Amino acid sequence: MLVVDDDTEIGELLIDGLGQRGFYCVYAVGGVEAREIASREEFDAIVTDLNMPNLGGLELCKSISENRPDIPVIVMTAYGSFDAAVGAIRSGAYDFVTKPFDLDIVALCIERAMRHRHLRDEVRRLRLAISESQHFEDVVGSSPAMHEIYALLTRLTASDATVLVSGESGTGKEIIARALHKRSRRASGPFIAINCAAVPESLLESELFGHVRGAFTDAKAARVGLLAQAHGGTLFLDEIGDMPLALQPKLLRALEERTVRPVGGNQDVAFDVRVITATHRDLGSLVENAQFREDLYYRINVVHVALPPLRARGRDILQLAQVFLERCAAQADKDVRGIGARAAEKLLSYAWPGNVRELRNVMERAVALTVYDTIAVDDLPDKIRNFKDSHVIVAGQDPSELVTLDEVEHRYIQRVMQAAGGNKSLAAQILGLDRKTLYRKLDIRSGSTSVPPPKREPGNERQ
Repeated sequence: MLVVDDDTEIGELLIDGLGQRGFYCVYAVGGVEAREIASREEFDAIVTDLNMPNLGGLELCKSISENRPDIPVIVMTAYGSFDAAVGAIRSGAYDFVTKPFDLDIVALCIERAMRHRHLRDEVRRLRLAISESQHFEDVVGSSPAMHEIYALLTRLTASDATVLVSGESGTGKEIIARALHKRSRRASGPFIAINCAAVPESLLESELFGHVRGAFTDAKAARVGLLAQAHGGTLFLDEIGDMPLALQPKLLRALEERTVRPVGGNQDVAFDVRVITATHRDLGSLVENAQFREDLYYRINVVHVALPPLRARGRDILQLAQVFLERCAAQADKDVRGIGARAAEKLLSYAWPGNVRELRNVMERAVALTVYDTIAVDDLPDKIRNFKDSHVIVAGQDPSELVTLDEVEHRYIQRVMQAAGGNKSLAAQILGLDRKTLYRKLDIRSGSTSVPPPKREPGNERQ
């Protein structure tokens, strides 16, 4: 602390009192000496008298604010008037204390000022981290997993290869697709997205391929399909794993021939698009269970981008939370600047089953509820405040807690399945098993005796 007062008795009283409360203080007799000391030494905060000869407290505040805006200044005066307080705040002071002062109140004011400074430093650090982490358009994150994603996406910008983006629901698959489009040579073309699970099967074919007038009931006018609308740009097929089986061979033919025939039409229409697909499902498992065509799977899976779940991205959680906080605060016109330390700990320890989408909703809620400029634990939902991570206990000191090797294996498989978000292909890769062996182990434990249907040969169902 830098204590500034031209009255040496008050200065000594402050130094002794604050020293007993754990503060290390340096004393300056007057504003001129304080300005010189502050220019060459580091301080957490400055406490200064208001009325001093040569350089008063207001002038010192202005000087500190201009040259060291990171150091909070607390002004004291025996002339505690509203005008003096307003003048101090306008000059850059953090707070205002009147004489005669209570040392406990002064210490409390200093601690509050230091917390404010540390929070401001953390916000600045997060903003810098966010800026540095945006290596690929609007994608945020600096974890090793995301750096691998950035490197892969960067290599894909010069290519028109079909891309399959997989990941749990809410991991930001469409954001990745849009970012890849913006960096590609097709950036000036359209980006058209459709969710295959959200459109009824009876309408999806018309949406993708278009139709001619009179092709079906209510087709009073011709319609250009999305494949043709995306000509020169990118078509994003979200939730491709939910595309009806009957429609999959038609999509396969369109992608291979690069032509599309509208429903009810007689002529093919050529198109030039880059296709990016996405799914939260395990397409490999769907193929083995005859729920997705193997030939279409290999056609869309030219390059695979696997997004990690949010719980596997470490401190990316706080970077993303800060981004959402700033956006929500701006939309709500609220002065909310950062996240408290305890709230940040809660965010980091939570499992985030809804991934980035859930985090965005949590921060929107927190900004709406908070009455301070910092998100606190009380601003978070109960499920995050009360969350406790679950761990598999396979042994203990009590022999009655010991389990069989078969049970240890089962619990570990379940733990890996949980970490993989239910993705059996990823879980099998982590466990070092093939998918059939994993299915067998899961079926044995569940009591199932069913056998997955045989794989179809790619050419047998070509239409």
